[in-house]
Amino acid sequence: MRTMAGWTISEWQNAYRNGESPEELLSTLLKAQDPQDPAWISLASRGQLTEQVDALSPDQPLYGVPFAVKDNIDARGFNTTTACAEYSYRAETDAEVVLALKKAGAVLIGKTNLDQFATGLVGTRSPWGAVPNCFDERVISGGSSSGSAVVVARGTVPFSLGTDTAGSGRVPAGLNNIVGLKPTRGAISTKGVVPACRSLDCVSIFAKTTAEAGQLRQILEDGPCTDAMARVRPQAAAQPGCSLRTPGPIRRLAIPLQPQWFEDHLQRAAWHQALDQWETLGVELVAQDFTTLYAMAALLYEGPWIAERHAAIQGFMEEHSDAMNPVVRDIINQARSFTATDAFNGLYRKHELRQAIDQEFGAIDALLVPTAPITPSIQAVEADPVNLNARMGRYTNFVNLADLSALAVPANFRADGLPFGVTLISGAWRDADLQALGAQWLNHSPTPLGATDRPRPWEKTPATSGDRIQVSVVGAHLDGMPLNHQLTDRGARLIRRTTTAPHYRLYALAGTTPPKPGLSRDPGGEELEVEVWEMPVAAFGDFVGLIPHPLGIGTIELSDGSWVKGFICEEDGLDGAVDITHFGGWRGYMAS
Repeated sequence: MRTMAGWTISEWQNAYRNGESPEELLSTLLKAQDPQDPAWISLASRGQLTEQVDALSPDQPLYGVPFAVKDNIDARGFNTTTACAEYSYRAETDAEVVLALKKAGAVLIGKTNLDQFATGLVGTRSPWGAVPNCFDERVISGGSSSGSAVVVARGTVPFSLGTDTAGSGRVPAGLNNIVGLKPTRGAISTKGVVPACRSLDCVSIFAKTTAEAGQLRQILEDGPCTDAMARVRPQAAAQPGCSLRTPGPIRRLAIPLQPQWFEDHLQRAAWHQALDQWETLGVELVAQDFTTLYAMAALLYEGPWIAERHAAIQGFMEEHSDAMNPVVRDIINQARSFTATDAFNGLYRKHELRQAIDQEFGAIDALLVPTAPITPSIQAVEADPVNLNARMGRYTNFVNLADLSALAVPANFRADGLPFGVTLISGAWRDADLQALGAQWLNHSPTPLGATDRPRPWEKTPATSGDRIQVSVVGAHLDGMPLNHQLTDRGARLIRRTTTAPHYRLYALAGTTPPKPGLSRDPGGEELEVEVWEMPVAAFGDFVGLIPHPLGIGTIELSDGSWVKGFICEEDGLDGAVDITHFGGWRGYMAS
């Protein structure tokens, strides 16, 4: 029997293709787990494992692949504890994310430890014990999704689920040399997840590679969803006026102008080493003031959003506050000092800061930040639990409040052998763009897989919202014309104004509303004015579906000899049309 330690999803799949048995491999894996390991809160029983294996079908995309979930996520037949035994209840149904993974063929082998009620970035606030870092047991693993990150980094499972409100899906990834994907808020269902801040919570993904994290994100996005906080991916992700929210290749990265390291000199040295590597990757690094981002972050724990944590467990706290971790209890109890008026003022402040962020980072495609500014010991955190925890969130706390997506990736190793990670941050729905850049980075500067000595495989680059297609328009879709919104609504942007090759004729079609022209290729024609627009490939099909007969999309030759997709007219549509070629274009004709 081959060792399964450190296997990726693809390696599990290859084992089954080569004749291995899911029941045999998964049973062996489960038997090897120590129930007293602080990374685990509960492990699947023999019956739970058999039930899942019996439901498998070889055509499932995650057939027989083991995974773990943070113990604030419901799994049928398991207790959900949120790292508080007195809160514990037996889940009767799977959270929708667990259901989606099981339908894809993944097999849940256990639930993992966390900072109690997902309140913390350190991984030490649990009666099941502090979860140590994979590289040094004296060092924190990061939280709150501590156990989920560690079981992936050790190589026990190829992926796991955490949650992320203030950085819980990124900090443990950075401290344990794995990938942590914090998706766009609302893209993945949180139904069946005990909330921390329900309006901000995201289910996060820990994996060894960006490609597998992206595969899992897609499965979860496509899964069942009755979550009231969910939202549908728009056809066009673009929001004019801010590059962070406009699809396209990520080329300009903002880095903190004066990053704080709180005297962690090894962390600072690792950051500068990473920057040297990024500068050889063909991107532009722009040092920028992050004051507005820090102001947004302050709302999470210093403002009324702390009351949302209280709302999640108010009834339990009223009856059982003595059963809570004292640090967690004291943090959430701060909610009592805020009023409903404070909550509305905080909401207004959030919108003001969001607008300021869009303006200040309007020329920036993404942010590049240290995942955490410090890597403290467990002993240090126990001596100063609040201040050190706050420092851990320096570059994470603002992300969900600002409605941004994020991807934590390994960067390098510090002089003391501990891993250092960076996080890529951009606008909502730019998850695939970040994955593409993260893959490019890891191919350029690979680290081993987690805490194993296994080399990182080549990272596959996904199709992204940056994959775009150029379309020439000649009539009612021109800038300022009645149908131009059909382009802009789908994230299209004007690339250039030019002319066709001198082989076209333009006709005013009969009986069209609004008035439309028809373009026809003719060797005896002329150059005609056109605009070339660029739109996401993902939106192109929807756009084409709006085009009525006799118009359609063909390939148009431009004056510089290049060819682009563009409007053409079927021959039967020219019946009764007026030749307006001599006007040089639709604008000239309309002006006449």
